[in-house]
Amino acid sequence: MHDLIAITPLGATRPRIDNHGPVTLTEVTDRALASVAARLGHEAQTSALIAALIGTPAPGPARMGGATLTAFWMGPDQWMLSAPVETHEDLAKQVKAQAKGAASVTDQTGAWCRFDLSGDGLADVLERLTNANTRSFTGGEAQRAAVEHMGCFLLCHSPRHISVIGPRSSAGSLHHALLTAIRSAH
Repeated sequence: MHDLIAITPLGATRPRIDNHGPVTLTEVTDRALASVAARLGHEAQTSALIAALIGTPAPGPARMGGATLTAFWMGPDQWMLSAPVETHEDLAKQVKAQAKGAASVTDQTGAWCRFDLSGDGLADVLERLTNANTRSFTGGEAQRAAVEHMGCFLLCHSPRHISVIGPRSSAGSLHHALLTAIRSAH
């Protein structure tokens, strides 16, 4: 029998937390991810499915929504779903069963890493890394942006809490870029 040990995107057994000035950078490892793309002719059905899953209308361009189970817009008739691993470890399988062939659903949990920035002055940090207008974020924004040449998603929970989701294969580079920008800004 194998004795496997799960590791975080940064290669540790526990998520990393860095504090510098008024900003905390947290590696988030307790969320399951699944992409959902409507199949041709099933766009309305898929949008209704997303709405039913998150409890609010399916997010439109550059928006996110939901509470426990959340979704953000990735493109026309495409969303990324996120939910606690503890209750939704098989999120993609659950959603695929409910989609009944109307959407293509893919597990994305192992493909992405997530870092949460919390505290004051997050726009000062992010403007050093991306041309996204994070200074205008008020909450509910979900924007695709390049961060240090990596394709990432910026999710604004509030002006004091922004998530950066990037490729897991670049977790170390993304973490370094975020931490360097935090130190530069504060």
